[in-house]
Amino acid sequence: MGTQEIVQKLWNLCNVLRDDGITYHQYVTELTYILFLKMMKETGQEDKIPAKFRWDVLVSKNGIELKNFYKLLLLELGTKGEGKVKIIYNNAQTSIDEPKNLEKVIKEIDKIDWYSAKEEGLGDLYEGLLEKNANEKKSGAGQYFTPRPLINVMVRVIDPKIAEKCNDPACGTFGFMIASDRYLKAKYNDYMNLSEEEIKIQKYEAFTGCELVSDTHRLALMNAMLHDIDGEIKLADTLSGLGKSMSGYDVVLTNPPFGTKKGGERPSRDDLTFLTSNKQLNFLQHIYRSLNKDGKSRAAVVVPDNVLFQDGDGQRIREDLLNKCNLHTILRLPTGIFYAQGVKTNVMFFTRGTTEKDNTKEVAFYDMRTNMENLGKTNPLTEKHFEEFESTVNSSKEEKQKIERWSVFTIQEIKAKNFNLDLGLIRDDSVISHEDLPDPVESAEMAIGKLEEAIDLISEVARELKILSANKAVE
Repeated sequence: MGTQEIVQKLWNLCNVLRDDGITYHQYVTELTYILFLKMMKETGQEDKIPAKFRWDVLVSKNGIELKNFYKLLLLELGTKGEGKVKIIYNNAQTSIDEPKNLEKVIKEIDKIDWYSAKEEGLGDLYEGLLEKNANEKKSGAGQYFTPRPLINVMVRVIDPKIAEKCNDPACGTFGFMIASDRYLKAKYNDYMNLSEEEIKIQKYEAFTGCELVSDTHRLALMNAMLHDIDGEIKLADTLSGLGKSMSGYDVVLTNPPFGTKKGGERPSRDDLTFLTSNKQLNFLQHIYRSLNKDGKSRAAVVVPDNVLFQDGDGQRIREDLLNKCNLHTILRLPTGIFYAQGVKTNVMFFTRGTTEKDNTKEVAFYDMRTNMENLGKTNPLTEKHFEEFESTVNSSKEEKQKIERWSVFTIQEIKAKNFNLDLGLIRDDSVISHEDLPDPVESAEMAIGKLEEAIDLISEVARELKILSANKAVE
């Protein structure tokens, strides 16, 4: 049984729980509690769990005894567990009310061919489950879920290196960091040729993150563990005082949450230069401030269109970014790749400078939005859509300007537009441009001319009719 078959089997178990009124998102969280115990057994790590709460004990229970035991297990592991176990089960509660449903889920999980699953990678299996959840509109998880093809392209363009410290300050289920680890393992033969110290760094220090929502944080920990990553994943608000310690990174890859803080309040950080209620602008400030000032540290950040053109603090933050960093590329993403209707997004690629001023000389824009096919669930975004962008992103300005979708603007041109970065969209063939419309004065003159011609013609016809009428009268 392959990974996709197992993912589908696990997903179908959600149908068992419908009578308990469990949502898709609750189901994935519930499944994580149960799968964690099974994964600990399959990966030989059951010593981290008290003997009385291990998988074989759980699977031996039935009916109401199972339900009561499961509730006790969640409570005990969440309060008395150690390390990651305690964090994963912190405040864990079950929404499964019917004992037979709980028993069915556990027994079906126990039947799965876990040998095959381990061969293909337990991490890939769990990621497949998370992706399934995101693709299910009813779960709500896909609204801002970053499509895997976009994650992979961002990682390849940023090109993380061994021993670099990578971070995602809004990490969700840790997808960017896992993709970075996968990218490096493929590049360096699964870390086979690294020194013990380098392997230790990759496992414990290279990939870190922060997540605000406790259930999502739980999924991130599970995802990281199954990919053999043990870097710190904070349960915190990056825009609070706790975020001040998140700095010194070589790479940041992220898709921060969209919108404004509840009630429009400002972030509780006192180290951000420009305080605004716009989350994306605050995250953007945090990101470029968190990079090392070495001329090499870099970031790729998904932002909505308003970050590119918002006035006031938005303009000042963009100016600050262009000064402190080399904002070399903006990728205008196609619509339809996020579930939130009408959300238009971009990826900003920038490198932190060694100085605080004049680091951006020009910004290249690649338009993947205009005259694009409609993308969505039936026609999903794939890595093939990015081929031209990825193959030319490091080309010279002259080479880029030979390609229709590339536009390059100098810093002088951007300054003249008051640091408005809503640029680089090519002509849309489906929309009539104002340039296509005739000059209004010329149009009026032409209309008057045609009207005069029509009046003359009518007069001529009237005269002819009058003559004909007179002739008939004579006859």
